[in-house]
Order: sequence, then structure tokens, then C-alpha cells
Amino acid sequence: MSDRYDLAVVGAGPAGLTAAIYAARARMKVIVLDEGIPGGQVKTTHKVSNYPGFPEDVKGSDLAKAFALQAERFGASIRRAVEITRHDLAGPLKTFVLDDEETVEAKAVIVATGAKPRELGLPGEAEFKGRGISYCATCDGAYFDGKDIHVIGGGNSAVEESLFLTQFARTVTIVHQFDEFQAEPASVHEARENPKIRTLLSHEPRAFVGNGSLQVLDVEELKTKERKRLATDGVFVFVGMQPRTAILEPYLKLARGGYVETGEGMETPVPGIFVAGDVRVKRFRQITTAVADGTIAALSAQRYVKDWKAA
Repeated sequence: MSDRYDLAVVGAGPAGLTAAIYAARARMKVIVLDEGIPGGQVKTTHKVSNYPGFPEDVKGSDLAKAFALQAERFGASIRRAVEITRHDLAGPLKTFVLDDEETVEAKAVIVATGAKPRELGLPGEAEFKGRGISYCATCDGAYFDGKDIHVIGGGNSAVEESLFLTQFARTVTIVHQFDEFQAEPASVHEARENPKIRTLLSHEPRAFVGNGSLQVLDVEELKTKERKRLATDGVFVFVGMQPRTAILEPYLKLARGGYVETGEGMETPVPGIFVAGDVRVKRFRQITTAVADGTIAALSAQRYVKDWKAA
């Protein structure tokens, strides 16, 4: 036996939940499949300052919860902490097997699986992941209370999360490969004014060293090629994201970096497969752009389902 839906949304970040809100409100039968707790990257963001409608900062976890509650209010079914063990998205009817025991069918699917933190691929990284190396300040910042830590990166995430980490750490040293930060000027100014934050520009990490837990960050000064061993209690890595597009690899030719090319309606070359959010090829990736993608994908899927016919 299997449950049949008009639309299956894979991923419960802002793009996926927005798609669910629009589709469910249009009285489509909608199921949202997520491997964890709804919210995507937003739920691990300590504060959101630029989402329209919130004149004061809002916690990322609170915003994520509101998205999910709104989708459920309109009738979308959200399946939390579920694993898609098998799938077939090639035919007119899209099929998912959940946790090796339950089958879900849908006339259309919106893949909004987002992205995950990009790893450095350096010696010691795998060994000390979770034992001194983290990719989520909101998740792990409190474990470094009173510690001296380092942050790798120089974009918005690196600088903003460094500011957040000053709530816990004694010192935060930002290690960045360029002479200038790529983050927004306001965030850079705030970081430079914070007495807990130090900067190490024109440096790149080369290895993570320790005995049982991380103790040393090995870096290279790019101009002189000098190697330095920095004592550290922990390292947070913020060097970008990589799309979670494995579910689409059997059906689509992915673009550079593993992203997905779509049309204006978020459609792909495979009928009935739509894509929204950070998995797409696009210039800017923000909560607001993900929400816009989800809206468009849901409207496109609604039109597709209206004309849907089984093989």
C-alpha cells in the first residue's frame, strides 16, 4: 500500500516550507519530507535581522518554527526525521520509499534540499570533527565558553558567526585568505570594533593537529609562505556551502558545483520535477530568495498537477 499526494516537497527549509504553504493553501494534498527538524539552515542561525516584517531581530529557530506551523495550518503533512531510502522520479508518478518500509507517491515533486557546510578537506579535519572542529556556531558555541577559538572564512557567515561566538569565547581569531573581508561592511565594522575579535588576514589553514582533541591549527602566511602553529581550543569553519543534490543525480545533468539549472518557473528538464532554494544555480542565496523560489515552484507545480495524467 502507498499514500498518494498531489505534491511531495523534499526539504523543509524556507524554500520547501514556503512551497508547502502555497500548495496546501491551494488545496493540494501536500507532504513535506525532511531528514531532520524543519527549518534548514535558518534554524541554526542565531538571529535574522533582514527578513521583512520583523523590525526587531528574530531567532532563526523561531522563524523556522513559524514557517512549519503555517504550512501545517493549511493542511500540509510534514514528516520529520525521515530517510528516503529509495526513489523513482523519472516517470509521471514520483515514488519515495521512506525508512525502507513506507511508500509515498506524488504527481509532482519540489526538491528544496538546500546546502550543507563545505569542508576544507585538510589533514586532521575528519579526525577532529566534533572534537574541536565545528561548522555551526549556534549548535556548538556554548561548548567553548571562556576558550580561545579560531574561525576560518571571511564572508558574511564567518564574520556574523564570529560576532555570535564572542558571547562565549574569550577570544575569536578570524583566519582569512585575502587582505580584505568579503562580508557586508556593517558586519566587518562591528567585528573590528569588538575587543574579543582578532584577525589573521592573508593566511590559510593547512592542517589540524591534536591528541584526542584539537589543539593546534597549522596555517600558512600566503605572502611569505611561512608556516605557523597556532594553539587553539576550537575551530569553526565557514567557507561556503555545497548543494545537497544527490537525490537528483540519477535524473538530471547537474551544473558546475553540483547545482541545478532551472527555468523561470523552477522547472527542470524532467516533467514534474521542480527545484527551489539553495540547490539552484543563482547569484544570491538568502532566506528571501529561497522563499521566492518556493513560491514560484509551488505555483508551477500547481499548474502541472492540474494537467497531470498518469502514463
